[in-house]
Amino acid sequence: MATVQFRKLQKANGPIARIRRRFGPWATFFRQFVKHPAMIGSVIPSSSMLVEAMLAPIDWSNTRLFVEYGPGVGTFTRPILTKMRSDAMLIAIDTNADFVRYLSADISDHRFRAVHGSAADVRAIIADHGFTQADYILSGLPFSTLPEGTGAAIMTETHAALRPGGSFLVYQYSRFVEKMLSPLFPTVTSDLEWLNIPPCRMFWATRENALAQAA
Repeated sequence: MATVQFRKLQKANGPIARIRRRFGPWATFFRQFVKHPAMIGSVIPSSSMLVEAMLAPIDWSNTRLFVEYGPGVGTFTRPILTKMRSDAMLIAIDTNADFVRYLSADISDHRFRAVHGSAADVRAIIADHGFTQADYILSGLPFSTLPEGTGAAIMTETHAALRPGGSFLVYQYSRFVEKMLSPLFPTVTSDLEWLNIPPCRMFWATRENALAQAA
């Protein structure tokens, strides 16, 4: 029995197992890109530089609910969890059930929920988890290739799901989404992260605050 257990331990920590652990997320991401290229913006997950640049403006001390659209294999998800408060929650929404199963099995954190669903239902999803509005919503969904009407529906629901002063963070490979953000969000800033394959455009759109709404 001890010999069998020793062999299992060797196998679990052997070179093949280490390779699988290291490249498992990439392999999962690539398989899903091949199956659903229109729903995944790039064949390569985002770089760590893009992740840091996108998340840099966030006020983590006042973030109670963070929502992520299209988390994939968790390239943004894990850094978000390292920065969040211990009593905050991250809800990751994906229409791809394989990604949801992967993240649910791979991330063990009481603050994390992976949901199989559409970003167009974000208000219903956060309500199911006891919230009325989110502080931040992050999206890498490729708005330029979404089915007709889907992008507009997501944009409208996202604006309604954010608290006054909350922000919608979007990373894309074109400026297409900018014309969708501007009519809804009074403040939209953008930048370009060159250290990503391909270089990626970043947008931060902020909902009007309570005083502006009341005016």
